[in-house]
Amino acid sequence: MSRPSPRELLGFAVAGICAYAADLGLFIWLRGPVGLDPLTAKALSFVAGCSVAYAGNALGTYRSRSAGVSRLRQYAVFFAVNIAGALVQLLCIAVSHYGLGYTSQRADTVSGAGIGMALATVLRFWGTRTLVFRTAGRTADRTADRTSGRTAGTEASWTG
Repeated sequence: MSRPSPRELLGFAVAGICAYAADLGLFIWLRGPVGLDPLTAKALSFVAGCSVAYAGNALGTYRSRSAGVSRLRQYAVFFAVNIAGALVQLLCIAVSHYGLGYTSQRADTVSGAGIGMALATVLRFWGTRTLVFRTAGRTADRTADRTSGRTAGTEASWTG
């Protein structure tokens, strides 16, 4: 797989920032004026944030990659990748708080929103690029190889 372009990194970051803003804004609204409990509010805001991130990546960053699979399947894989990212953040908090004994609010914030978010972002970028929007990207890479005069490989596709 090719290296990510600056445009791809910037597009992914913009989609992520918009998703974070949607997640946070909705969470605050659901917890405050709406009065939902924190877990329900977070679950709903997480789904909204995933939806914003998916839309930003599908319609922006990776719009030139037509995957040949349904958008619903793409979204399901994208959602799974984002759940894995959330689990990475929770794991960082658990290790720091319960494993290492750093129990202050600041330590929890650094481990979850700092270290955990950084690791989760790397996982989400990799997953989005290789699992969600992969099909057309690999096809485009092979096409680019052929048009540039390089051999794309001699292996047969799985479809025969």
